[in-house]
Amino acid sequence: MVSSVLKIALVYPELLGTYGDGGNGLVLAERVRRRGIAVELETVGINDQMPAASLYLLGGGEDGPQRLGADLLGRSSFASRVGDGSYVFAVCAGLQLLGTTFAVEGDDEYEGLGLVDARTSRGLRRSVGELVVRVDGRPLVGFENHGGVTTLGESLVPLGAVERGVGNDGVVDGFRTATIWASYAHGPLLAMNPWFADQILTTVLGEELEPLATVADRLYDERVATLT
Repeated sequence: MVSSVLKIALVYPELLGTYGDGGNGLVLAERVRRRGIAVELETVGINDQMPAASLYLLGGGEDGPQRLGADLLGRSSFASRVGDGSYVFAVCAGLQLLGTTFAVEGDDEYEGLGLVDARTSRGLRRSVGELVVRVDGRPLVGFENHGGVTTLGESLVPLGAVERGVGNDGVVDGFRTATIWASYAHGPLLAMNPWFADQILTTVLGEELEPLATVADRLYDERVATLT
């Protein structure tokens, strides 16, 4: 539910904040403010209650923090708030936590939040490097560093097709539902893809946004030209 103030919650950045993923919150909040829309960006620590928010952000993390994050999220009101209509943007470990199960070093399997039909197992080798994914006809660019292979259920739609890198399985990356976007790309991803940040904001706000030209758009074009 969107109130007069757009509320964005950055969840457990001390656990799920690898590669500056918390920057996704800063990007979203700034792009909203520049359009004259009131926004509140709240950081949710591991000892905090899960607040009500329009959009929750989950980042990447190492094996131990990921397991702890899964446990804390499972004991919080996060899943019920998402079930009530809040949105989620997740990358890497955050992506894996939203599924039914995920595996960490040593092939130990852990229970996820079960918000989507996705299962992550350990791959034979770690996926590290540039990641380019075709999303709604446009390249989404980022960086991946993960050991997981994610298999989607038949009804779960991938975020896009992999053009460079690995993503879920070398064919597709991430997944999306009516209220969730997830990708293996770090970055922070939204700083590197301002058009995608605006796509998320348009959906969450339920209205078209005024065009906003920034240096990030020029950098995006330059990066796409280099990688594709």
